[in-house]
Amino acid sequence: MGLNTSNPVSALAGNVLQSKKTFSNQHIDSAMNRESQIRFTAGLLVLLTVAAVTLAWINFHKEGQFVSPYDGVWWMERSGSIVADRVDPHGPGAHAGIKTGDRLMAVNSHPVSTTGAVNYQIYQVGAWHSPSYMIARGHYSWEVKPSLVPAQRNSNDWLRLIALTYLGIGLYVLFRRWTAPGSTHFYFFCVASFALYSFHYTGKFNSFDWTIYWGNVAAWILQPALFLHFALTFPEKHNLVRKHRTILPLVYVPGLFLFAFHIVSKALSQASEMLRWQIDRIEMAYLLLYFAAAALVFLHSYRQADRPILRQQLKWVTRGTILAFVPFAIFYAVPFLLGKLPTNGMKVSVLSLGVLPLTFGYAIVRYRLMDVDLIFKRGMVYTLAAGAIAGAYFTLIGLVGLLVHSRVPNAGGVGLVLAIVVTALLFEPIRKWIQGRIDRLFYRQRYDYRHTLIEFGRELNAETDLDKMLTAVVDQLSRTLLVDRMAIFLAGPESDSRLTLAKSFGIQQTGGLDLSFLSLPRPETAEGHLFFENTHNVPRETTGAQDAIAKLDLNYYIPCRAQKSTVALLGLGKTIEGDFLSSEDVELLETLAGYVAIAIQNARLYASLEQKIAQYERLKDFNENIVESINVCVLAIDLEDRIESWNSQMEVMYALPRWQALTRPLGEIFPQDFVQEFYRLRQSPGIHNLYKFRLATPTGEVRIVNVAIAPLVTKKFSVVGRLIIMDDITERVELETQLSQADKLSSIGLLAAGVAHEVNTPLAVISSYAQMLSKQLQGDEQKSGLLDKITRQTFRASEIVNNLLNFSRTNAAEFTEVDLNRIITDTLNLLEHQFKTTRVLVHDDLAEHLPMIQGNAGRLQQVFLNLFLNAKDAMPSGGTLKVSTANGDGVRVVISDTGTGIAQEHIQRIYDPFFTTKTSPQDGQRHGTGLGLSVTYGIIQEHAGKIRVESTPDSGTTFYLEFPLMRKAVNV
Repeated sequence: MGLNTSNPVSALAGNVLQSKKTFSNQHIDSAMNRESQIRFTAGLLVLLTVAAVTLAWINFHKEGQFVSPYDGVWWMERSGSIVADRVDPHGPGAHAGIKTGDRLMAVNSHPVSTTGAVNYQIYQVGAWHSPSYMIARGHYSWEVKPSLVPAQRNSNDWLRLIALTYLGIGLYVLFRRWTAPGSTHFYFFCVASFALYSFHYTGKFNSFDWTIYWGNVAAWILQPALFLHFALTFPEKHNLVRKHRTILPLVYVPGLFLFAFHIVSKALSQASEMLRWQIDRIEMAYLLLYFAAAALVFLHSYRQADRPILRQQLKWVTRGTILAFVPFAIFYAVPFLLGKLPTNGMKVSVLSLGVLPLTFGYAIVRYRLMDVDLIFKRGMVYTLAAGAIAGAYFTLIGLVGLLVHSRVPNAGGVGLVLAIVVTALLFEPIRKWIQGRIDRLFYRQRYDYRHTLIEFGRELNAETDLDKMLTAVVDQLSRTLLVDRMAIFLAGPESDSRLTLAKSFGIQQTGGLDLSFLSLPRPETAEGHLFFENTHNVPRETTGAQDAIAKLDLNYYIPCRAQKSTVALLGLGKTIEGDFLSSEDVELLETLAGYVAIAIQNARLYASLEQKIAQYERLKDFNENIVESINVCVLAIDLEDRIESWNSQMEVMYALPRWQALTRPLGEIFPQDFVQEFYRLRQSPGIHNLYKFRLATPTGEVRIVNVAIAPLVTKKFSVVGRLIIMDDITERVELETQLSQADKLSSIGLLAAGVAHEVNTPLAVISSYAQMLSKQLQGDEQKSGLLDKITRQTFRASEIVNNLLNFSRTNAAEFTEVDLNRIITDTLNLLEHQFKTTRVLVHDDLAEHLPMIQGNAGRLQQVFLNLFLNAKDAMPSGGTLKVSTANGDGVRVVISDTGTGIAQEHIQRIYDPFFTTKTSPQDGQRHGTGLGLSVTYGIIQEHAGKIRVESTPDSGTTFYLEFPLMRKAVNV
């Protein structure tokens, strides 16, 4: 292995492999070159490591000896002056009265024009002292003396911890896997990262401080380039690098220009804080861009990788890069580029960069172990272990022999032999303990994955889905053992012992294979497993078996036995590196096979149980669907009167969700009157009915239901509960009531028409003669008063007769499109004066864009006039009248008042003709005729509408009117 010293970029990449030569002299030259390059690389690595560690250690001590003063102000050069750009609100400058925008003219009477001069004067004074600042603000200037404090350097300690992490992981990877591709390059990256995070200049800027400063700058420039180079070459060269070999040198060109620009800026330009700030931001943008590019390269390589080992490596590298880079970019780099100074919170995000070497080191070491290293390490371990055990053993024998010889001198050779035998018997447990500890120390990874597989086998029983369980087995074994192909063969039911391929990994052809060779009795399977060293040369097998074995290309077939029967076979190929499994791996698989067999049996039993449960659930769902589909309410209760079933119609009618009703006693759900009726009927056998039972719901609504109560019996005719069926007939009863009301009004209308025509003629005669007599007796006040009373009463009787005529009129009025909002507004305006005199406040909430309806404006106005006047009469001492309209399935009008309300015993009679409660009207009220609401009801019916009333005594009354949208009216 070696480095191509003519190309420094390739040297940094660690690409040390040389092509093998076919001729012997070229091979010898290549070996010599490799040896020299290895020596050169080793020397360079030692030199860089020692130099970096030494400088970091001296820098750490220097930083502890020198305390940097801090005044809490960020001074910037602007227009030839030093201006306070930002002031720490808790710093010394703020406490001394310095504000943003103040100009610093002098420090300790020394004029200052650059930030370098300011820092020089501050460092001359030192921390815990108070220099004199000449501050100018506007046209005023004064002197302040801020008390300088030590600069906070806590973040430097955390950064040094990250630096040690990088260096430690780099050394571990280098010593353990020097030959692994990318290990040398990764170590260079770790050394550069170590210098970046451990070099912190103190501010004294002597020769050593400048060395630390430029070392930090060089590390800052080199680290992103090394990282991107690593991304383009690990674990294999990217396609872009293969096509364009100049890509790798070009990766370092921007960094070289940036480093040169930094040097020139410091050497030729006048030192200023703004220049330093801009350079820092440029370098931060450079680092951010390179890390983002490297993350994208890793992500692209991961998605394009087609080999499992490659995907595993890139998975760790990609996730580690994103996990380390994203928090740093979001919380530190981007805010810094946007002009924000680093805060403690931003500095904490830098710790995420420590994740990077951890994941990269793991990817290099874990997924690139070679068999030569493994064999060498195993040989070394067992040699050392055997030597230690033998030395301890013979030392112990010698000590026992001396003890026997000194205590029993006459024992002779027999005593020595007995001492050796006893020592050997006693030393065997000690030998095993020492051997186990050594194995655990040097083979911790093997113990870990063995423990992982055993725990995985024990946890298999938790997965009851057979397909998912087999997938988990294939995935876990293929990833842990790193085999290139694997399969699981399942045996059929007890009557069918044939094996079928159930799950596979890495096998191209899975169908049309003759698997009969797996069912044949073989002595090898009795010993533990079936092994084929060469799957393409199995002469003892049949032709069909040979073809299947070659296509499967599986070397190991391990039976999974449970209760002395084979339920499955595990088939595994070679490792990804092309090697056979070790005996330890096979023993582990044989142990795991027992767990797999039990898990398969459990999964099959669970699947059978699930099938039976599914059949039961289907039958149950079918029965429940029947109950849910019928349009009557059904509930079932057990013998303890607890509700066991509650269908959806019951939820709708009783306004109670199923989950609130189930398992609760009947008495807690239904009102007391229903429970009493149920207990009364339950005493006698058979089916019982309750007709038109008024059932109060939890919402306060009363529903009228027909109830049937029947015993709930099983197939053996044993009673297990009661079945209650309720048929909600509330709407049917309301329709019957409306029909009865309409029939009654029709009959009364016909009667009223005849009476009205007969009464009108005598009333007109009485009124005429009474008025004539009143004119003749104008001087006689007593008789004139009597005649006036006669006249008023005849007018009242005539009004009643006219109302009767209106009530009995059956001819259809002319219907047009009308606006209810306008009719309501006109009616309210008509009654405005009366509402004011009776102290009635009107609140109208009329919906905008209310659709038009088909109706007669005059008759609808009569409806609202009657309802408004009734509301006014119900509020003799004043109150509030609310009128609102709304649009839905139809046009809805709600009229409510805060009056005396309607007694419950009168609710059912308010639409009856001549029914009135205004027999003794108070001041401002009308004498009731009992025809207002009857006429209103008739007009509403004429418009194919609905009217409903809700009233509570002393709380007011609300009328609900509904009209259909653009629907032709009918004659009533």
